[in-house]
Amino acid sequence: MKYPLACDTWDDREIEAIQKVIKSGRYTMGPHVKQFEKEFARHFMCKDAVMVNSGSTANLLMLATLAEKYKLRGNIIAPAVSWSTTYFPLHQYNFTINFVDIDKHTLNIDPEKVEAAINPETCAIFAVNLLGNCCEYKKLKEIAKRRGLMLIEDNCESLGSITDTQEHAGTVGQLGSYSFFFSHHLQTMEGGMIACKNNDDADFIRSMRAHGWCRDLPDDNKIYKKSGDKFKDSFTFIAPGYSVRPLEMSGAIGSVQLEKWPEMRKKRVKNAEYFKEKFKDLPVTTQKEIGSSSWFGFSIVLEDKLAGHRDVVVKDLESKGVECRPIVAGNFMKNPVIEYLSFLSNGDYKNADYIHENGLFVGNDVRDLKENIDLVYGIIKNTHDRLRS
Repeated sequence: MKYPLACDTWDDREIEAIQKVIKSGRYTMGPHVKQFEKEFARHFMCKDAVMVNSGSTANLLMLATLAEKYKLRGNIIAPAVSWSTTYFPLHQYNFTINFVDIDKHTLNIDPEKVEAAINPETCAIFAVNLLGNCCEYKKLKEIAKRRGLMLIEDNCESLGSITDTQEHAGTVGQLGSYSFFFSHHLQTMEGGMIACKNNDDADFIRSMRAHGWCRDLPDDNKIYKKSGDKFKDSFTFIAPGYSVRPLEMSGAIGSVQLEKWPEMRKKRVKNAEYFKEKFKDLPVTTQKEIGSSSWFGFSIVLEDKLAGHRDVVVKDLESKGVECRPIVAGNFMKNPVIEYLSFLSNGDYKNADYIHENGLFVGNDVRDLKENIDLVYGIIKNTHDRLRS
């Protein structure tokens, strides 16, 4: 591909970090993971952070915390456009998904639609920051506070974004998830993180992360009073857990990637500035920035003569070596898996439906992408001119 969705951001520093772990002889979760958690919490100014083996797992343990620790029941509001593992943990913990339409320009949940969708059984809002762009948190925080709802965040695509409340995306809600998969902002092979508002939530998640035992909890935790007998505490189970620990190598790589992140973010933003300027005269809608985006990728919503011709545009892009994807999963309610899920429909999903049929995105990364962006622009312009003639 001339223009892939993502590129490798590693250099000799990541390889050296892996070699240190290999020499240590400890490959599963250990001191490097703990160090990365502390560095991450400090960098993004959250109370505590817990690393797991994926962003999807991070969402799972967040919903487990709501169901098991906070005993929440009922329906949870979520945008109609997101990744599958935003929704599956809701199903797995018997929450009804209360689907709300998105704003066509931001691609994120529409706060006015959120307000209208709340009912007596609503217990939380699951905000998703899509493609590097933040939700309108000034409005969402006010709604959640006024209506007595828990606010959590799926921030897997938006590490490093700053919200309209001047907070780091992923740290606004009670809990927030991050992904470190290859195509994401930080790359640790596989891996994810949960940002927590308090140590108690973090400790509960640490227990669930490793079988539900108390072994990894600090002695002064408030979740469970340990006996002080290492033999007994090693196999004492206190929460309904999983085995979703990260590798020690992923933690070591995470520390290196985090150190490089400020410069990587600058390069992503620079690419985005060029993309926005380049595409402003084409009949497409590009993502409206809320706060300061970290630009996971560049969304393109086809308008005018291009509308209804996404298949043609995608074929033209792919034939020229440009890798592209739908805007996440489009309107998730149109996916066949929906028959397995318990959900509420609020009737109007015109924006989610429109991007389901007319939306796509191309990648962003830390290289200078001017030539790649020019290539995409030229292809789509030629396609538009051909369709218009």
